[in-house]
Amino acid sequence: MFTRLTRTMLRQRQTNFSHLYHSNQRYLSKLDQPLPVREEFVKPSPLNTKELEAIPCDLGKHRIPSGASDWLAWKLVRLLRFFADGFFKEKYVHRGIMLETVAGVPGIVAGMTRHLSSLRKFRTDHGWIHKLLHEAENERMHLMTWMQLTTPSPFERFIVIGTQALFFTCYLSMYLVAPKACHRFVGYLEEEAVVSYTHFLEQIDAGKIENTPAPQLAREYWNLGPDATLRDVVLAVRADEASHRDTNHEMADRIWEHQEDLNTKLNSPHHEVILPITRKSAAHSKPETQKSQ
Repeated sequence: MFTRLTRTMLRQRQTNFSHLYHSNQRYLSKLDQPLPVREEFVKPSPLNTKELEAIPCDLGKHRIPSGASDWLAWKLVRLLRFFADGFFKEKYVHRGIMLETVAGVPGIVAGMTRHLSSLRKFRTDHGWIHKLLHEAENERMHLMTWMQLTTPSPFERFIVIGTQALFFTCYLSMYLVAPKACHRFVGYLEEEAVVSYTHFLEQIDAGKIENTPAPQLAREYWNLGPDATLRDVVLAVRADEASHRDTNHEMADRIWEHQEDLNTKLNSPHHEVILPITRKSAAHSKPETQKSQ
């Protein structure tokens, strides 16, 4: 009787352990495959090229600076673009690696800062922390994707380490005193990212960059088909950057208007223009149409 009872208990424990193990494996698998930031990529069936091209990005969308901090943020981004163009020229994958190592910093810094603020003030953050950390994770996935296609040189790695250390320190210091200006800066940075990835697409379409098969990491993350190509990946990344552009400009507006609850609609209209994307980037072109957000 005792032996049968012992065997029954052992079998039950093995069953429970097996269930726990497989549950944890499924959980870890989900953690290893983070969700994309845009709902267009969360579909039961993989996306094809036409569906990727149909994702709204508002190419050339530019927020008109209003105030000294906006102008300073815009001019700083333009200066950074000048150096990036001179250093990388048309090495777009290497440019993407550098861009994403920097672009992944603001979300984690802002999310951490607002998380600590929420703890100190004993109040909710109205959805900012989750959105900012999700943005940082998305930028990191961009980097992981480009790392599947090339390997940075030792000099580029040195530049990345130095740039990230400097940018992290400066951005954290600025976010503590001027969060609106920081989000505006990121909004302008993402405007330029959309321009860069549009130029990347042009080079692929012109045959100057080989349209290789998409890495498996990219296919799984953006829900792309088995025959997806590099061009499809660039379309997906550009759509993400357009989303970050709009999000950070909105966050800057919300801080200025004291309407930080993301569940409420921002009341005040803010003027934007749609500019043609040229080789000099959208910021140097003449406006074609104007609209309000």
